[in-house]
Amino acid sequence: MIDFADDIKQAVLTLNKGGIIIYPTDTIWGIGCDATNEKAVNKIYKTKLRSHNKSMIVLLDDVEKLKLYLNEVPEIAISLMEKINTPLTIIYPSAKNLAKNVFAEDGTVAIRIVRDSFCLELCKAFNKPLVSTSANISGYTYPLVFRDIDERLLKSADYIMESGRTLIRQIKPSTIVKLKSNWDYEIIRS
Repeated sequence: MIDFADDIKQAVLTLNKGGIIIYPTDTIWGIGCDATNEKAVNKIYKTKLRSHNKSMIVLLDDVEKLKLYLNEVPEIAISLMEKINTPLTIIYPSAKNLAKNVFAEDGTVAIRIVRDSFCLELCKAFNKPLVSTSANISGYTYPLVFRDIDERLLKSADYIMESGRTLIRQIKPSTIVKLKSNWDYEIIRS
């Protein structure tokens, strides 16, 4: 079995080459890639048989990095992150420096600052935004444990993380909050 540091290193090498990985996120098992690489993002859409009108979540390791990818970091977003202790994805009205195909049709982008130690280490080592979408074929149940990941996804991945395979991830995906243009917000998924 590969050790944690080598597992992270292999995942980062794969991501830097435009590959896709299967990895334990801070919520459920995910499939991910470099969120600045349009070709890699397209590969995930193809692999998951996912419609291009369904956007994907972007993971970052530090709230300060939001400034690199958002035109404006609203105070309400910081306040929500401070108050909500569970994984929180915020949909922002606009962003920059990301692959165009991670944006929703309305130009919004979903970003989550990770807190889980494993995911945090992966994001820090990669030092770029990471796509995060559930490791399932679109329309099928998302996997709580590694063994439930569809064989088609496993065969399509360029790297499958060994770390965390025996863990049961959280029972549900992250809470999603959408910011409105006036910086009010609505809860999309709790």
